[in-house]
Amino acid sequence: MVKSEKIVLAYSGGLDTSVILPWLKENYGYEVIAFAAELG
Repeated sequence: MVKSEKIVLAYSGGLDTSVILPWLKENYGYEVIAFAAELG
């Protein structure tokens, strides 16, 4: 079984992070864990 690398991405909800999530999975095979926090 091939093990994929896991990465954690701070998710802002904007266009850049919305596009980069599937791009990282499709192009590099990463398992992406998105982190979002309410700081306000």
